[in-house]
Amino acid sequence: MIYIGRKDVSGNDWGDAFADAIGGTHLDSPVGIADVVLDKNCWSMKTVKVKDPFASKTVRLISGRCSPDYSYGITDPHEDVQKTGEAVLNIWNERINIATDHYSRLRTSVLVRSYDLLSYRLFEEETTRYRTTDYHWIVNSNGNLLGLDRDDKVCFTWQPHGSQFTIHTEVPEEAVKFTLRKPPTLQKEDVLKAINFSDEWIDILK
Repeated sequence: MIYIGRKDVSGNDWGDAFADAIGGTHLDSPVGIADVVLDKNCWSMKTVKVKDPFASKTVRLISGRCSPDYSYGITDPHEDVQKTGEAVLNIWNERINIATDHYSRLRTSVLVRSYDLLSYRLFEEETTRYRTTDYHWIVNSNGNLLGLDRDDKVCFTWQPHGSQFTIHTEVPEEAVKFTLRKPPTLQKEDVLKAINFSDEWIDILK
């Protein structure tokens, strides 16, 4: 992608690359639980952009939309934030339940990339359910709900506007670190020459 002048790596790009590497199938699931599958195994593919992948201790994984209004009839998410937060986790847990009906192992593959796409960290973790009673919920200054564990560490963010659910994940020390050398950008003329382009390929329709 750098070679052809692309400015970034999307989640679909990462899913395609991972599926190709393991010989799996990239389903590009809109829910994001089973993006890539191989036999009875599935992976949720996540890619995160940070300033310095090697220094990052935690990353935020956007993990789909969880709507307590649609699923539980909670029209005012701030009226009882604990109830809303538990509903959000229940929606997530149900997605995991559905996935486990089809796959024996669920994992999340995370590619942390730098802004210049030259430095990376790569790690995997189990995709798990969360016990709702292990977390308490508060509202931050932006009106978003934060899910904290018993040590008051932020584990989740949920945005009422759009219902986006984000999981805060620690980057393990053993996460693979690697860098890329920036290749020269492929020129248009070189591409046309490589494919033996001819003006005869173009038909002008009157």
